[in-house]
Amino acid sequence: MSTTYAHQMIEQTARHSYGRLVAFLAVRWRDLAAAEDALADALLAALESWPETGVPDKPEAWLLTAARRRLIDGNRHARVHADAKQTLITMAKNAQEWAGPEESFPDERLKMLFICAHPEIDPSMRTPLMLQSVLGLDAARIASAFIVKPATMGQRLTRAKVKLKSDDIQFDLPGKDEWPERLDAVLEAVYAAYGSGWDDVAGVDPRRKGLTEEAIFMGRLLVQFMPGEPEVLGLMALMLYCEARRHARRDETGGYVPITEQDHSRWSITMIEEAEYCLRAAAYENRIGRFQLQAANQSVHAQRAWTGRTEWEEIALLYEGLMGFAPTIGTIVGRAAAVAEAHGAEIGMALLRELPAEAVKSYQPYWALSAHLFKRMQRFEEAHAAYSRSIGLCMDPSISAFLEKQAGEC
Repeated sequence: MSTTYAHQMIEQTARHSYGRLVAFLAVRWRDLAAAEDALADALLAALESWPETGVPDKPEAWLLTAARRRLIDGNRHARVHADAKQTLITMAKNAQEWAGPEESFPDERLKMLFICAHPEIDPSMRTPLMLQSVLGLDAARIASAFIVKPATMGQRLTRAKVKLKSDDIQFDLPGKDEWPERLDAVLEAVYAAYGSGWDDVAGVDPRRKGLTEEAIFMGRLLVQFMPGEPEVLGLMALMLYCEARRHARRDETGGYVPITEQDHSRWSITMIEEAEYCLRAAAYENRIGRFQLQAANQSVHAQRAWTGRTEWEEIALLYEGLMGFAPTIGTIVGRAAAVAEAHGAEIGMALLRELPAEAVKSYQPYWALSAHLFKRMQRFEEAHAAYSRSIGLCMDPSISAFLEKQAGEC
């Protein structure tokens, strides 16, 4: 068998099944770090074995069996607590069942998301922990999203996993009364996973392939799990509005197209209508929240498919409301962009300048918007400097090319 083909299948299986496999093993073994290590060993074994023996009919099952054996072997050579011994016995009894030709296993990712959101876990680390362990993002990408150094994020994730292993934390779905206090972190993780996939406009980063589909799948699971929760519906609507525009984000040559210049005939009306349904259902609960406001923002953009125009004043007002729920750098930059469209570049720039220099020095959207507003104000030297800073921080070649073109017009 071709080594290249075997490696492609391993990469594909890992990309599509990593979260399911880790969650399944972690919930049963009650040790997230051990589950990740065992799966890493299983993937290494596959790299050595599959080119020689061929890709198995059920690659997920092969990896699951290999990882489970490593967990069992590891426990045989270590002093274990009584509960770990019981887990070993239970898993050994089920070995034949899970190794059978019709092997399938339940999707435990939703359970694992809520476990990672346990109150004993540092609140600032709940979302990063979910992103790495359940949704498959690497520490460097998570660090970039949270604007910290990769080494720092790696250390924090390690500490969180150690805490997750403590006796204080039960590896079971929490009671219904505990869902509300854990839900925000779960929604944040799903949205961050979607955003990571969405940011890869050109689709060139193999680490982020399938992330948007995975996040939408998890969103649908959450809607089934908590059908009357307005923020769950709001997040689902938000992702669908954005996904509806996916094919309009690039032109025929692969170039980046900003939302204001997109051909709305290429937007998916089916997805927009589903998003509208979710947003209306959320509104019936009369409990407004961050994701509903963000979805409402996208709904205004989507209306251009019918009206041919964008109501920027309405978007600016929605951002004002969002500031009360999530006064993040991203919200402030988004508000400045909307206000600039509605009331002028000078007013938008004044809002941008409220941000501390240290907070935005590595935040690429801030510099891209600054450059755009300077250009509109005909302050071309400042615009060119901001474009240069934005391009230097940009990780996507298609967006870099778009920004370089804009800078050239200065």
